[in-house]
Amino acid sequence: MYQHHQLHRSRLVLLLQQWSPAPSDAAQPAQDLAEQMSPWLSTVDAVQLSRALHALESAGAAPGPRSGAVDVPALQARLDAARSELAALASAGPASARPVRERADNTPVAPPDPELAADFAVYAARYIAVQKQVESRVAGLRAQMRQVLSAGPEALRRLAALDAVMEHMLGAREQRLWASLTVHLERRMAQLRTAHGQRIAEAGRDDEPHRWAEPGGWLHSFEQDMRALQASELQARLQPLVGLLDAARHHARALNPPDRREPMRTSAKSAKTGTMTMTGTNE
Repeated sequence: MYQHHQLHRSRLVLLLQQWSPAPSDAAQPAQDLAEQMSPWLSTVDAVQLSRALHALESAGAAPGPRSGAVDVPALQARLDAARSELAALASAGPASARPVRERADNTPVAPPDPELAADFAVYAARYIAVQKQVESRVAGLRAQMRQVLSAGPEALRRLAALDAVMEHMLGAREQRLWASLTVHLERRMAQLRTAHGQRIAEAGRDDEPHRWAEPGGWLHSFEQDMRALQASELQARLQPLVGLLDAARHHARALNPPDRREPMRTSAKSAKTGTMTMTGTNE
């Protein structure tokens, strides 16, 4: 029996499902991992992947240079620093608008047009700018982690080589998926604005565009949704790096299992000391 993997449980996919509810698929049979991945790989890709795996197996069978241990805490620190930096970038709001100067003749200055502030092109530009920075940072760190693993034990060297193959093979498809997120974002803006208009019409009151961006306004809600999408995308982009780090940590633990006898020896010594203290004897 195949083991089923819940690939659709990522935060990114769940968020998009909330925005675009789909019919329940409870009646549909669960797909095997290979079936879910099949649309990602063409026949040519499958052949190339098979050759790459065969080459990695052959390289693993041959004696290689001596390797040192991988500094897992250092890798963890790099990943944590990048995650914090990029999370702050994804959660940052729009740049503060410059204060409007009063005119020399003291005539009133028109406030910013809410319609211009609600133009999706402004938000799309912000989202794409963050995407580019995240992509560059993640790609660089992923290459650095592979380089570190390539200097480690054989199993980690093979994993690093396989990760490079998979990144090259799936990179184009991933780029198309990341680029499509702005389409979902634009659709979300339209949904929120339409729902806002319906509520205004049902209440029989005039709209107040200057309140759109205030808490409770539809544009404020959209801003929060955009930040949630950026955070979810960041988590998805970091998954390969988390996998490399987990593999390195697992390998380190396998080579250096914790010594469970030391606590027993310490406990026995403490018990013996306590007994001697109670009886007033010394050795």
